[in-house]
Amino acid sequence: MLKTGIKYRFGEKMRQIRDRRGLTMKKVAEKAGVSESLISQIERNKVSPSIDTLLTISEILEIDFEYLFSDFHKEKKVNIIHAHERRIITTGKVRYEQLSVIYDKNEDHTIEAFLFIIKPGGSKGEKEYGHIGKELGVILEGEGKLEYGDKEYYLQEADSISFSSNIPHKMINTGKVDLRAIWISTPPRMEYLREHI
Repeated sequence: MLKTGIKYRFGEKMRQIRDRRGLTMKKVAEKAGVSESLISQIERNKVSPSIDTLLTISEILEIDFEYLFSDFHKEKKVNIIHAHERRIITTGKVRYEQLSVIYDKNEDHTIEAFLFIIKPGGSKGEKEYGHIGKELGVILEGEGKLEYGDKEYYLQEADSISFSSNIPHKMINTGKVDLRAIWISTPPRMEYLREHI
């Protein structure tokens, strides 16, 4: 069954790949068991083929489905969080301000960015246990020490660091002024913090 209310427009990609393979529309139509006219309409985004027909044509052209639909996996929404709208958590000497969170139905691709501010002598994290995920941080102001497992890493303004979160880790402000850093983590941690403070 053909659909004419075109939502997914992948005809151009199919035509380009067919041309690269040196195949005519007639040849593809013969192999797929459909009319040459149908192939032409698909390539011009005039109709949407049934899933069976699409699978057959894709096999003939050796097209990867991920590539064919890659344009439709892109998030079209732009998420803006104004400074006064940030979600904020303060615990002890640490203040967390959520800058952005990108959700994905595949949890492996869900990430969060936040600004944290640690007052002198304060720290974030735990030395007893880690958690799933990965983290990346950039020091904006101040200086600190990351205790990671049984090792220590010293960081100053403009330094960056990344690591797997499953090793126990703790960031400590070792300076005399606030330590400010942009931190990115996956999966997000703000909900966890809200539940455990």
